[in-house]
Amino acid sequence: MKKILLFGFLMVSFLGMSQEVKWLTLEEALVAQQKNPKPIFMDVYTTWCGPCKMLDKNTFVDPSVTAIINEKYYAVKFNAEGNGEVNFKGETYSNPGYDPNKKGRNSQHQFAQFLKVPGYPSMVIISPEGEIKETIVGYHTPENLIARIK
Repeated sequence: MKKILLFGFLMVSFLGMSQEVKWLTLEEALVAQQKNPKPIFMDVYTTWCGPCKMLDKNTFVDPSVTAIINEKYYAVKFNAEGNGEVNFKGETYSNPGYDPNKKGRNSQHQFAQFLKVPGYPSMVIISPEGEIKETIVGYHTPENLIARIK
């Protein structure tokens, strides 16, 4: 009986840990939208942002948050100070001021400027038609975020 209980406990623990948000690149999400239209949930972050790291550690691992994001959205992580090129709605965005030798803050990516990101973290909801529907700014607990995205 103890072995069965232990096995059950381990399975529940494993399943709880194994569920995570299925993060895509923006390009992957845009391709997926063509096959199955649903909004994009974009986590716009920076590497130096403490509240961004708290979202990853506390909120995006919550099973309820994970379930809602994976079911209702295509999830995208976007580094607002990164140097990758982004193609969106016929426009190409980059970060010409990016300095790979800079530690901490870097220049803001043109796509973050296009999104009108007011601060970090920001979570941007983009409709299947490519329209910005909502920007959720700052750290949110799982309960607070669920209320905004369900």
